[in-house]
Amino acid sequence: MVKDTVRYPDAVVEQIEELVTETPLESKSEFYRFSAELALSRVDPEYDPEMFHFEDLREELGIDSRTDEPTATGESALLEALITVRKHCLRGDFEAAEAYVEESFVDIDRETMILEEVLAMYRNRYAGAD
Repeated sequence: MVKDTVRYPDAVVEQIEELVTETPLESKSEFYRFSAELALSRVDPEYDPEMFHFEDLREELGIDSRTDEPTATGESALLEALITVRKHCLRGDFEAAEAYVEESFVDIDRETMILEEVLAMYRNRYAGAD
C-alpha cells in the first residue's frame, strides 16, 4: 500500500474525528480510505473499490449503492456539481464554490462529503502555491 500525505483544514479534520466516533468507522485513516473509494466509485461507475470491507461499511453508513440518475444531458447531478465546484476553485473563487455546495446539497449527504473533499483539496493546493 502506498502512503500519500494530504493536508486538510482543521475544521474538516474535526468533522471527520466526530464522524469516526459516531459511526462504524474505526479511524480517520479508514474514513479517508473509504471516502476516496466512495468518490472514485461515484465519479467512475467502472471503478471497483479495493477496500477490504467497503460494501459492509457503505451499508452500515446507510449510503445507497446506486449511482446518480442521469440528467437530460446524460451526466449525473454529482458530476455536474463536481464540474461547477472545480470551475470555481480553478478561478480561486472558493467562497462561490462553498456557497454552491451549501445551497445545492443537504449537509450530511454523500454528495456534500465528496464536494467538500474536492473543495478542500483545491484550497490546500492553492495555499501550498504561495
